[in-house]
Amino acid sequence: MAIQQTDVLYTAVATAENGRDGRVATDDGKLDVVVNPPEEMGGSGAGTNPEQLFAAGYSACFQGALGVVARQERADISGSTVTAKVGIGKNDDGFGLIVEISASIPNVDAETAQSLLKKAHEVCPYSKATRGNISVTLA
Repeated sequence: MAIQQTDVLYTAVATAENGRDGRVATDDGKLDVVVNPPEEMGGSGAGTNPEQLFAAGYSACFQGALGVVARQERADISGSTVTAKVGIGKNDDGFGLIVEISASIPNVDAETAQSLLKKAHEVCPYSKATRGNISVTLA
């Protein structure tokens, strides 16, 4: 279910100049980065790119969701990490994304880790936003 404008707790604002070959900055100045296409896509690769920024946001958001689920399940996820791999490639509509989320959760067994990942995937706002739009696998 979509949230209503009155339910918004925070809004991030970022502005891009020159698309994939320029600059992206937030209105509060906390993020100001040069963006360039990666060499694999014919760019210079000198700056970051939208896929890296998406991977950073998704992994941080997913780690937060994992924390929520772990508290509910009383699981110890201290020392855990979440990695998001975001791929971009051509599809029937031009270009599309594919994501792989992997986690290292050293204080739980493999079965518990997999269960926590599945539950985190259900509550993570990035997972909700991408569900049905792009392929996301959990590892």
